[in-house]
Amino acid sequence: MSKEKHFFTSESVTEGHPDKMCDQISDAILDAMIKEDPNTRAGIETSTKTGLILVFGEVTTKTYVDVQNVARETIRQIGYDKPEYGFDSDACSVLISLSEQSPDIAQGVDEGKGLHEEQGAGDQGMMFGYATNETPELMPLPITLAHKLTMKLAEVRKNKTLDWVRPDGKSQVTVEYNNGKPVRVDTVVISTQHDSKVSHDQIEKEIIEKVVKPVVADWVDDNTKYHINPTGAFIVGGPVADAGLTGRKIIVDTYGGQGAHGGGCFSGKDPSKVDRSATYLARYIAKNIVAAGLADKCEVELAYAIGVADPVSVLVDCKGTNKIEEEKIEELVKKHFKLKPSQIIEELNLRRPIFQKTAAYGHFGRDDPDFTWEKTDKADELKKDAGL
Repeated sequence: MSKEKHFFTSESVTEGHPDKMCDQISDAILDAMIKEDPNTRAGIETSTKTGLILVFGEVTTKTYVDVQNVARETIRQIGYDKPEYGFDSDACSVLISLSEQSPDIAQGVDEGKGLHEEQGAGDQGMMFGYATNETPELMPLPITLAHKLTMKLAEVRKNKTLDWVRPDGKSQVTVEYNNGKPVRVDTVVISTQHDSKVSHDQIEKEIIEKVVKPVVADWVDDNTKYHINPTGAFIVGGPVADAGLTGRKIIVDTYGGQGAHGGGCFSGKDPSKVDRSATYLARYIAKNIVAAGLADKCEVELAYAIGVADPVSVLVDCKGTNKIEEEKIEELVKKHFKLKPSQIIEELNLRRPIFQKTAAYGHFGRDDPDFTWEKTDKADELKKDAGL
């Protein structure tokens, strides 16, 4: 990280954004299946446009789930429950095209059925985890504030503090850094879908007072810039204004653009898919390394081959902030963390219906006991073993 002053920007979207609607529907269906059959295999995609939900993909499960009902209930929970909002959970069409997982893929994952005896990775690919000590959550500040703003936007909508707010919305936060540390918020952007009767002046005033200031008060100054609904109006939103698709907000899901990102999204995928489970593990490893004081910033890459249990590579990059050699940290990772897919699932207790709530406001940096990859229970062992 450069020591000169620089600016970094991250964005978040509300649960009513069309892409996030699709993520939540995919994960809600996955949760319903895993609740009854923890060994469910699933790769569930959802897409949406005006009046339409399409659920498609591959599923192997021993249970029956009313997919249409789960999709409608998820849309209702998000807040699209009135025709005037542009999308109605009861009136929309829900089309389903789900088939069984390919047996060629399944044999690589099922223990003792493929070329290798152990349960292998559900796909090839590289997965990244990241942590930084610039916030208590050990997350980058821009994405942390962006998520808190969209969560606040949803809160004032649901509790009727601002009864003119509608489900679709976005936030964006630009943070000024000095010597690699965040010092202030330079710019805040909020775009929220709204009732047609409210004026732009009222939107701007109430969003700043009721949403922005409660979240970013400690970071703003007299020079902070605010752009509230900068097009002037955001009446038409949701799937009417923009098509949605599972997996299109992967940077919102992770670290807001800080740190690298692997090739796959998370939502709709059961934990045998290392796209999801190994990314959670990589965050768990990176967070514990930073919590142990081995580095101020840490990026972990894990890479897998389909059907093979052990990762093909493990890389630790501390961006020059490490207190001991990175090679030593990599040795500690291999010693203290279980890296095979079956071990990841067991260690993080992933065969549970916990995924729908990960599908909005980020998969990382959340204070929730179900987010087991956010634990820092390995930090003391790492610190002791490192001799710090």
